[in-house]
Amino acid sequence: MPEIRLVKAKAKYIRMSPHKIRRVIDQLRGRSYQEALMILEFLPYDASGPIWQVIHSAAANAKHNYGMDKKKLIIDQIFADEGPKLKRIRPRAQGRAYKILKPTCHITVVLTELN
Repeated sequence: MPEIRLVKAKAKYIRMSPHKIRRVIDQLRGRSYQEALMILEFLPYDASGPIWQVIHSAAANAKHNYGMDKKKLIIDQIFADEGPKLKRIRPRAQGRAYKILKPTCHITVVLTELN
């Protein structure tokens, strides 16, 4: 029975809302590595940049650590978890303070090799 190897890569504390990231990664789930990079290259969203980096990093891990062929890699799992929120304060009328929450997220990519 052949062993199924999973290769992971994570990007933590990305300064973007997980909701905006998920809009892009939902289009990539189950696609091949090369197809995913092509899609990301032409999507008009800012979230494409960090996602491209994580997928590229996971493929580099697969090639360097396990000797896998990049052409045979497919995206098994890809998800964005919520990270800690950066808390900022904005001054408002009559001496009040208004809280601003700047979201962060963690992107995880799991690749597997197609036999």
